[in-house]
Amino acid sequence: MSESEKLKLLEEAMEMDEGSLKPELVLDEIEEYDSLTKLAIIVLIEDEFGKKLSASDFKGFTTVADILSVMEA
Repeated sequence: MSESEKLKLLEEAMEMDEGSLKPELVLDEIEEYDSLTKLAIIVLIEDEFGKKLSASDFKGFTTVADILSVMEA
């Protein structure tokens, strides 16, 4: 899966317009990035990539690129 496809999945999970996310964006600066979004991303990564993440895993994430890095098949 390409980076742009992963970004589209994240944008859908975060209910953002297509093309809104860039890998270098800082998560805390994204208005839509909240606890419900984190849960949606956890489900997305488990369903699409078969990886289990916990809410505490997100403490180490600072940028969109950090989330993309765990979205490997």
